[in-house]
Amino acid sequence: MPGTEAPRRRRLLRGGLLALGLAGLALCMWQTAQVAREQALQALHDDAENELRLSAAGLTGHLSRHDYLPELLASREAVKRFLTAPHRQDPMPLNRLLDRFRATADVSDIYLLDRHADTLAASNWHRPDTFIGQNYRFRRYYQEAMQGRQGRFFGLGVQSRERGYYFSAPVWLDDTAPDARPDGVMVLKVLLDAVETSWAEQDAELLVTDRDAIVFMASRPELRLTALAPLSEAQRRALHASRRYADEPLPPTGIRELERLGPRSRLVAFDDGPLAGRHYLSLRRPMPAFDWQMHILKPLTPVIDAQWLAALLAGGLYGLVALGGGVGWQRHRLRRERERFAERERHTLARARDELERHVEARTRDLTATNRRLSDEIEERRRAEASLRETRDELVQAAKLAVLGQLAAGINHELNQPLAAIRAYAENARAFIARSRAEAADANLGQIVELTERMAEISAQLRQFSRKSGDSLTAVSVPACFDYALRLFQARLGEGAVEVIRDWPAAETWVRADPVRLEQVLVNLIGNSLQAMGDVPSPRLTLTIAPEEERVRIAVTDTGPGIAEDQLTRIFEPFFTTKSTGSGLGLGLSISARIIDDLGGRLEATNAPEGGARFTIVLPRAEGPEAPPRHSHHEEPSRHA
Repeated sequence: MPGTEAPRRRRLLRGGLLALGLAGLALCMWQTAQVAREQALQALHDDAENELRLSAAGLTGHLSRHDYLPELLASREAVKRFLTAPHRQDPMPLNRLLDRFRATADVSDIYLLDRHADTLAASNWHRPDTFIGQNYRFRRYYQEAMQGRQGRFFGLGVQSRERGYYFSAPVWLDDTAPDARPDGVMVLKVLLDAVETSWAEQDAELLVTDRDAIVFMASRPELRLTALAPLSEAQRRALHASRRYADEPLPPTGIRELERLGPRSRLVAFDDGPLAGRHYLSLRRPMPAFDWQMHILKPLTPVIDAQWLAALLAGGLYGLVALGGGVGWQRHRLRRERERFAERERHTLARARDELERHVEARTRDLTATNRRLSDEIEERRRAEASLRETRDELVQAAKLAVLGQLAAGINHELNQPLAAIRAYAENARAFIARSRAEAADANLGQIVELTERMAEISAQLRQFSRKSGDSLTAVSVPACFDYALRLFQARLGEGAVEVIRDWPAAETWVRADPVRLEQVLVNLIGNSLQAMGDVPSPRLTLTIAPEEERVRIAVTDTGPGIAEDQLTRIFEPFFTTKSTGSGLGLGLSISARIIDDLGGRLEATNAPEGGARFTIVLPRAEGPEAPPRHSHHEEPSRHA
């Protein structure tokens, strides 16, 4: 049925467009969330890297500050005198001496072993779990000290069951004989609880593992003395034989790798335990001085929040664009209706034309006179257009001179510094000449020459910016134009502590344009951004170059208050300004838009997602010359003899 087929097709078309729109919305939100995830993950990675580096340095400093004490005690005369005949002497004076050193150094225990690894004296002689009488031949710190060098060891105490780090040093009664062996070992134990207590204040989980991937230090007590991966039976037997962790079961932590980001970073989750139910960014840092690995676990909550926020913002923007497209399509339909109505009107007028032809001859003379008047008006219009072009060029030049006036304070500062230095060098040179010190005078004159060259370069930059542009378009280096514009604002950038971010590829990017006019537009945009960030605490100016296949997008983004939504459509109108009275005529952006339009491109104004205004220039891309000519604003300053 022809009458029902057309509505059915329209319904199918609307359904297809709706499905396509929803698919585009999902794709836009997903892609934006991925970009936000990468950025947030990188920021979280940087924070974790800094915290991990500081924590590792703190742990190293806490342990290393005690490594000198065993060797110092081993050299004391009271220790050596007691070790010569320990069974015929009272050990209490030595016990008290070791206890005083323990309290002063703020360590856990200090004790003395004989050459058979039996404990002769200890700072904890008065405690039920005293080390006196215990044999520690199985400990590596004893074995290393008996070989004549300082020992290091970490593990659980046999008596106290406390985790500690041990320092040892050999005690020599006679080290002059070629085959002399140590007669005893001085041992110092440092507890690790104080360091772990400080870790608990951080918004992260910190772990320290040994070469067997055993977690012996952790900010959470539940993770201590666990294994990052399940241990094999051979590993358990080896650890049990070393008695490093006594008879602890060393259960696995339940950690599971989700994604590997780099050689020392990954995303992980825990199947059970206190950290189950959340995802973490895991970084590790080697501690070669102790043969350890330090790990940090940062929750991924900020990354997930950033993904959701970016996806919602992208969805909102997509909805606005879709709404605008729907409005435009509706307007297109209305225009087609008007065209059909006009066609019907033309047919009606054609019929009326036949009747009007009868009156043509009578009005021919009137039309001839009217034609003469129209010719005069057309000529007058041509003269007005020529005058308008001249006025526009003068406005462009006036805008450039206005920018020069704004830069006058900065240029005055740039010239006053070398002038003051020239005066000082000249006075020094005269004094050196009077003292017949020709070499020193020559050095001062050389400094004067360099300062005059710098002043000439500043003057050359002003001449370059104030000259009028030509009509021919050539290949122009966009980074060079940015560098030139930044040099004009060097003083304002320094005084305002503005952070400048250059976001462009390493390879040179070229556009087809006029260098003078493109530089003027960039100077105008950067000047507006600096003025907009006048009251911002941490101003940041981002300069972006994004080459595409046939065009190049050049963006200037600030962190100012941005542009009100109701003003975005009028921002390029002549004499429209958001500045206070007396701060501008509202011609800068209008002239800039007209210049970019004359260069075959377009100038767009938007608000950046992170805040602030963003102005984007789109120009045709050009191939760079084989040997690019020296840019005009790099001209050598003139020298006078």
